[in-house]
Amino acid sequence: MSAVEPITRHNRFPEIHRARLQTLQVNLGYVCNQTCFHCHVNAGPNRKEVMERKTVDQLIAFMDRSPVETLDLTGGAPEMNPLFRDLVRAARARGVTVIDRCNLTILEQPGYEDLAEFLAEQQVQVVASLPCYLEDNVNSQRGDGVFQASITGLKRLSALGYGQDGTGRELSLVYNPLGATLPPPQKELEQAYREHLLANYGVRFNALFTITNMPINRFAKTLFKERKYGEYMELLRSAHRPENLDGVMCRSLISVDWKGFVHDCDFNQMLGMPLGAAAAGNTHISELQAEKLEDAPIAVAEHCFGCTAGQGSSCGGALGD
Repeated sequence: MSAVEPITRHNRFPEIHRARLQTLQVNLGYVCNQTCFHCHVNAGPNRKEVMERKTVDQLIAFMDRSPVETLDLTGGAPEMNPLFRDLVRAARARGVTVIDRCNLTILEQPGYEDLAEFLAEQQVQVVASLPCYLEDNVNSQRGDGVFQASITGLKRLSALGYGQDGTGRELSLVYNPLGATLPPPQKELEQAYREHLLANYGVRFNALFTITNMPINRFAKTLFKERKYGEYMELLRSAHRPENLDGVMCRSLISVDWKGFVHDCDFNQMLGMPLGAAAAGNTHISELQAEKLEDAPIAVAEHCFGCTAGQGSSCGGALGD
């Protein structure tokens, strides 16, 4: 195992505080129709965790008493939660923008044949995982046959107007590195995606998000197995850019787990770090007061360097050039 440099006051992640809350990110459960090696959630077909009705109702109540502008739904495959559509409808009825972090292959699964039409009807923004535009690379990261199933899903969304000007149906793609490296420049890679997907499959999209692989859960286990964990952490720390701190997603977002407990971001959620590293323990969405979040401290640890390394990384892609 590669050695990890001890954390000192000289190399620990800087203290940061919250700005105005804009996004409510919700993990609807860990059930997924795929098992990807980079998944920081350890999601898969055999997981049982799923958000229940009481918690969904508490989320809706929070939207009614907070300034939330965007509901960002994640999983697993968030669509596999039976209450997914109820929550989407409730948010849209309140004028809240909804993002579905979709793995694309779910669109072709039995029982989800009308999912693409539902997303289009509700004007849901789709953020779709496509870690490369080359078939072999995608299948090596996500499983045999995933690339062609993803292309089929993209074509279905395209037929409904996703990724096309004037439709209001936004489609963004997500790139993750295949290994222990930082993502390439987002603008250049986006252009390569555009040219390849249009020329070969007739697919258009609005934006590409490059997201750094976080050294937690399934990806961390892979790094340890390959004796690259220490090397990867040093890469992230050495590439830290202080100017990226203003744009990290945790400053304007809260992350809610499938039980309804609140965290500063999805990655902290997976590590069991409570909101603001609260000494009193976990905060539940049913008791959270949005007005008290602004200027509150954010819980940080060494994995946070993944968000500030190089061009930076967030749920909305790169933070800078």
